[in-house]
Amino acid sequence: MDRDAARWSQLALVSLALLAAMSAWFGLTAVGDLWTRRWQLGPGQAAWLTTIVQVGFVAGTAGAALLNLADIWPSRAYFAASALLAAVSNALLLAAPDYPTALALRFVTGVSFAGVYPPAMKMIATWFRSARGFAIGAVVGALTIGKAMPYLLDGLGGATTGATVIVATSVGAALAGVAVFAGYRDGPHPFARRPFEWQRVGRILRHRPTMLATGGYLGHMWELYAGWLLITPFFAAVFTARGGTDPAASGSLWGFAVIAVGGLGAVVAGIGADRWGRARVASGAMLISGLGSVILGWLLHAPLWVVGTVAIVWGATIVADSAQFSALVTEVAPPDAVGTALTLQTMLGFALTGVSMQLGVRVAESLGWGPAFTLLAVGPALGMAAMRRLSLLPPHDV
Repeated sequence: MDRDAARWSQLALVSLALLAAMSAWFGLTAVGDLWTRRWQLGPGQAAWLTTIVQVGFVAGTAGAALLNLADIWPSRAYFAASALLAAVSNALLLAAPDYPTALALRFVTGVSFAGVYPPAMKMIATWFRSARGFAIGAVVGALTIGKAMPYLLDGLGGATTGATVIVATSVGAALAGVAVFAGYRDGPHPFARRPFEWQRVGRILRHRPTMLATGGYLGHMWELYAGWLLITPFFAAVFTARGGTDPAASGSLWGFAVIAVGGLGAVVAGIGADRWGRARVASGAMLISGLGSVILGWLLHAPLWVVGTVAIVWGATIVADSAQFSALVTEVAPPDAVGTALTLQTMLGFALTGVSMQLGVRVAESLGWGPAFTLLAVGPALGMAAMRRLSLLPPHDV
């Protein structure tokens, strides 16, 4: 197989593996009503079944960053072991006897994803240089569709049950680990593995271009996961207000559509970023998604075609910029610390999502959908400011 064919086959392998593995992220969230009723949980407790995954991911990425795991372990082995751990911890939810046990298992699932998502971006970067924005965009697009899949399974209803969704997402994660271990190989632009170095994280924190790229990512992440968490119950409320016969199923299907369309947005943004620049495309995506957040929550009683159009545009752009922050880091971070820089970036971003998700749920419950979604627009505004500062740095500093 020639090099060009090899890189596209590796992109397909990693993208499909990430899609399958990441389906476990929202696997329980999509069918959370079953556990909420079983253990009589309040809205805040139910939200923690999702938020605790973010907390686990933060813990996993923090440990990985401090120990330089992404720069000293082979990527395919790291990915495979982590995906298999996610599969096991997710499947054990079926035997969880109580709420604290479920929280503990969800935490472990989050920890395991620290060895799936950041290494996948680094793996693809070894195969692409000139089209790196597109390639990482494709990876993030696959990840996005994977996270949306449980909502599709739940929304289809019929024979699908909560147990079926959990089993399907667990099997997907296990197959992803096996596929990457068996089929992935580093490309012609590898990042050399380095010995452990305590000072590596400190050098990243002092490296201004890397931290500005990370600042843009933080603004993006403030909006992204809280928006994804709110969109399905928001559409359930939209259909409830219209007297729908099964608003929960309709909400799940719309949740899938709005989240999944972000996969297309990530790919299109990647193509644009390779042509017009990553910071410019990321800023444009944040501008559109931020405006969508300001508008969307106030449309509860608007015509469905209006709500749907705004939501689809918002869903396409809310994740479109994600890959470009990661691509920026692979380009501006010190070469011996790219894996750790990506891990640190995702750790900080997901730590912030725990705050915005909990706050978003509580604001929606107490003040309504309009204020809850509008609150999310603060992130894109600050993210655009970071991208502006990055674009003004002298070329030798970037």
